[in-house]
Amino acid sequence: MSLPTMKVHLRADYGKRCILRDVQFELRAGEALGMVGTSGAGKTTLVMALLGLLPFRGGTATGEVLLDGVNLLTMTAGEARRLRGRRISLIPQSPMTALNPAISLRSHFEEAWRAHESSGARALETRISQLMDEVQLPSGDEAFLRSKPGQISVGQAQRVLIALALLHRPSILIADEPTSALDPVTQVEIIKLLQQLNRRHKTSMLYISHDLVSVLQLCDRLVVLHSGAIAESVRVAQIEQAQHPATLSLLHALPVPVGVLLSHSNQFEAKMEVTEV
Repeated sequence: MSLPTMKVHLRADYGKRCILRDVQFELRAGEALGMVGTSGAGKTTLVMALLGLLPFRGGTATGEVLLDGVNLLTMTAGEARRLRGRRISLIPQSPMTALNPAISLRSHFEEAWRAHESSGARALETRISQLMDEVQLPSGDEAFLRSKPGQISVGQAQRVLIALALLHRPSILIADEPTSALDPVTQVEIIKLLQQLNRRHKTSMLYISHDLVSVLQLCDRLVVLHSGAIAESVRVAQIEQAQHPATLSLLHALPVPVGVLLSHSNQFEAKMEVTEV
């Protein structure tokens, strides 16, 4: 079993209102961990807490978010800022609001690059070209990079966000509902892309969603967040053995039996392995 890249044990509050209580889980090296829960379960609050951003929303997080033994929650704002984007990175859920509509796609990459890199324009150009290939966007197309977010499709914007998240080769990637704003076909494409990136780079991924179908397609293991706490943790391959009512409720809401979804996911995995060979 691989060692944990991140260990979490925290509580989060907004004033006197407790949102997350005694949330504990580990994210292992190279693992794709799914976190599912209904609306109001505390998923967004958890994302903000893990990134050290909860105080900016008027909340407080106490406990531990350990990265290589260092607690993110006790870092200064400057230390946490230097960590975000380089060591741990976020793919947000709404591409058209996450991107700045007033600046070009290239400017997004330039600003993110300057935040953590001292190397020059040539290194950035090389990295952008690599990322465009990886996320299946036009590589070497300066007209595309000069575009503003409103001039590209939502699916392309989501791929740009993935590329920005990967810019500094983080070891931990947090994907917060990355398919919620996409049509069904594009959702499938993004899930396949995330799975390929996870397998290719062995980047640890925390995939947060209310959509259990996408979690079963992408993740190795899942944890169920319910009423501000972890209700259950189970490997995806053993999801039919789940026992907690919150997990069973999600399973019963699936459009087809979970066994059918697992079989489909296994077939896709086999096709990917053949393609990569």
